[in-house]
Amino acid sequence: MSKIDLSVVVPLFNEEDSVELLHSKIIDAMQNSDLTFEILFIDDGSEDQTLQRAASISETDSRLRVVEFRSNYGQTPAMAAGIDLASGRIIATMDGDLQNDPVDIPAMMAEMDDDTDMVVGWRKDRQDKLITRKVPSWIANWLIGKVTGVPIRDNGCSLKLYRASVIKRVPLYAEMHRFIPAMA
Repeated sequence: MSKIDLSVVVPLFNEEDSVELLHSKIIDAMQNSDLTFEILFIDDGSEDQTLQRAASISETDSRLRVVEFRSNYGQTPAMAAGIDLASGRIIATMDGDLQNDPVDIPAMMAEMDDDTDMVVGWRKDRQDKLITRKVPSWIANWLIGKVTGVPIRDNGCSLKLYRASVIKRVPLYAEMHRFIPAMA
């Protein structure tokens, strides 16, 4: 049994402006919990200072591990790498652009009982444009729910918690991260 309760996996691509704040928000969110945790930043071939800034943070926070991809392979391969390397009994995934608020993680963890293998977040106050982003997302979520039989409000939201014993058995490739709940 893992000694780490939670692994927070965050794929990063050109997030130099948010990586320090993201780390700080994760730490703040977890500070008042009794959970042991680690953070995995997976740099997906960023062309800015994301990797250097993340590495600098890891020098002062032993809970942070940084993984470097030499090229940009996409969000799903970065997420898969983080999941493979994660040590926690529960694995949280989230975006690196601060669209997901880490403060939701402890509340989601509270929902992870012995009978729950995953908890899925959703972007309630999504800041995207209605016609070009929100409406296509609503249609896609409805279609995915109909096809898979797994009705999820926001398949595009990366904030999800998984029991490690389940997610580590799900094959991830291409851009399949949106379909992880249905595959699991």
